[in-house]
This record gives sequence, C-alpha cells and structure tokens, in this order.
Amino acid sequence: MAERSGNVLRAVAGIALLLLTAGCMTRPTGDFGRASDSVLHDEIMPAAGRLKTEYLDKKPVSTFNQTDQEREMHDRVWRYLTAAHAKDWSFNVSVEFQRTRLGTTDQHFQIDRYYKLISSEAYASSRVRYNTMADHLSIDIDMMQPTFASICAVIDVDRQRAVAASEITGLEPAMRQEQVDRKAENDEKIAWFVRAIRYRYASYNYALEHLLVETPHQDAVRIDGLLSQMLTWVEKGERGDFCSDHSYAGQGGQTPLPSRVLTGDGQVYRK
Repeated sequence: MAERSGNVLRAVAGIALLLLTAGCMTRPTGDFGRASDSVLHDEIMPAAGRLKTEYLDKKPVSTFNQTDQEREMHDRVWRYLTAAHAKDWSFNVSVEFQRTRLGTTDQHFQIDRYYKLISSEAYASSRVRYNTMADHLSIDIDMMQPTFASICAVIDVDRQRAVAASEITGLEPAMRQEQVDRKAENDEKIAWFVRAIRYRYASYNYALEHLLVETPHQDAVRIDGLLSQMLTWVEKGERGDFCSDHSYAGQGGQTPLPSRVLTGDGQVYRK
C-alpha cells in the first residue's frame, strides 16, 4: 500500500509539474464566464485529482457518471470560483487545482485583492471605476437564481439516489457506497460555492469601504444597494436554502441593510 501511495504521489506530482510548465492552468470559458469543454481540464486533471483524493487524502471518490443536473451545477458554480472579469483576483490557477482535487486553497484567500485590482486600474474617472464595480456585482447577482436552481436540482438527484439505494433489494454494497460517495462530492462542491460567494461579497464590501475613503462618489449609493442584494443570496446559501420558491432573494422579507453611504447634503442614504 505504501508503495502504491508513493507511485500515486509521484504520478500526481509529475502531472502537476507538467501542467505548470505548460502554463495552461486557467480553464477556458464560454458564455457568461461558464466553463468550456477541455480535455486537459475535464479529463487529465480530474483523473490525477481522483488518484490523489482516493489514495493520499483518503476521501470519498465516486466513479458514477455525471447526471445532466450535476454537469449543469458544476459549470454554473465554476464561474463563482473564478473571476474572468477581474484577472486573477479570485485565484483562477489555484481554483483549477482545487476544482480537480489536486489541492485546497480557497479558505486562505485574502479579501483585499479585488480592491487592489480595481483601484490600480487607470480609469478615466471615479464614476467609471464605480460603474465597473457595479457591473461585476450585477453579473454575479443576475446569475444567482439559475445557479441556486441548478444546485437544487442536484440535491433532488441525490435524494432520488438515496431512495433508490435504500429500496432496491439485492443492491451491491459497492453500489450503495458509490451513492454515498457521490453525495459527499456534491456536498463538497456546494459548500465551496457558498464559501466562494461569501468571499466575493466580502471582497466587494472591502473595496467599497476603501473606495469611500479614497475616492468618494455619489455612485457608491448604487454599489451599496447591490451589495445588500448580494448579501441576501449569500445568506440564503449559508442557510442551505437553494430550493425555495422565491425567484429573487431580495423579496424574502429581509430587512434592508443600513447604508454606509452619505449623499451630497451629508445625509445618510436609506434604501
């Protein structure tokens, strides 16, 4: 067993080194920043990650084929794990290692990277900088509902699997274990998504607070409102509320956040 683990470790290390040398770690994207098909990113790297996860990390690994719902969820969640519109502020390269189970880094991300990026860009005016941030936030918010729906669909698939596994007589123990392992994998991906949207919210919030000191502008009011909308989605995710009937998280009876933005007459703007 030790020899086999050593062989696995050497194989994984070799693949990782090859990928880094090739300089092609960032996964290609399609519409709305969703993941595009890639042999390297969809076959080679996940295969190496499965070896590492099973033999070195001793974590659940399922050989089940992906359902359509799981593939849809993975593609939609992936855009929140990276930030194609903001270069590498969300660590695109390390995200690929984590997505393919070659490493775990997201819990150590610093929230100041987005502010450093957006404040360092040579925008023509403060208004353009705030508008750019508003665009980034709006895209994230607009894609939340279909992403939550795709996660809900996978939760239902896992429920159906569990029911079938418990009711089918004579089902092999290995098949039941596959069902348990796949649910664990899906739960891990959903938990990563929840951490990712909290990180994005915290990064945007940090940026706004520092821009209010650096370059105060009336358009900060719009950013503040968008942050309130995003926070309702973040909190829904942290509650595991992916399957509610609300099509818009802001209609769920949440109390609006008090604004930290002052209007031109020195009054606090209340939404």
